Amino acid sequence: LRFTKLQQRKLGGFRFEIIGDIFNRFYHECLPFELTNAQKRVLREIRADVGSGKQMNRLLQGDVGSGKTLVALMSMLMAVDNGFQACLMAPTEILATQHFETINKLVKPLGLQVDLLTGSTKKKERELIHNRLLTGDTHITIGTHALIEDTVNFSNLGLAVIDEQHRFGVRQRERFGEKGGSPHVLVMSATPIPRTLAIILYGDLSISVIDELPAKRLPIKNCVVDTSY
Repeated sequence: LRFTKLQQRKLGGFRFEIIGDIFNRFYHECLPFELTNAQKRVLREIRADVGSGKQMNRLLQGDVGSGKTLVALMSMLMAVDNGFQACLMAPTEILATQHFETINKLVKPLGLQVDLLTGSTKKKERELIHNRLLTGDTHITIGTHALIEDTVNFSNLGLAVIDEQHRFGVRQRERFGEKGGSPHVLVMSATPIPRTLAIILYGDLSISVIDELPAKRLPIKNCVVDTSY
């Protein structure tokens, strides 16, 4: 969602009042590795936003491999702990599927219902997901642009996470606000484009930066591949 700081002060947001059993169980029992200090700092910033009673509109910036997805997941667990649904929208089916497989595996011990909704989702499964969203049986939904189609409605959407936000237009991000209420919005990017930086400078986005890589993380390699092979 795109709005100025003045508008943000006027727009009421859902208040996530507690850090509950689901978040704490995940932190103590399911985390695959220790959070970095940068991840902990960003989670505190997000926690302050969603507990303020004002609608969050925050950019999470960090290099590939810095742990943005884990921060996004733990933010979504804050929503679930407070009785809300959460979703994560990615620009491609491949990325959405990767997020789904990772997140579903991490939260499986918690008994949460995680659904994947993309353009390739079969009609029968799509109808089941639509129904679970309406009844509130789905806690977290991962998907592509399919999440903002007119036929998709949530019971109580509290947080929308948008990955690679530069791949989406302002109008597409605003669609979540039309799904009911004023959900908090967390957008993620490894490489903010000039338009994103301009929005930050003009006060439309708060920003959190993960400037630390997890310990023992494999180095990132950039490669050039000859397409003739």
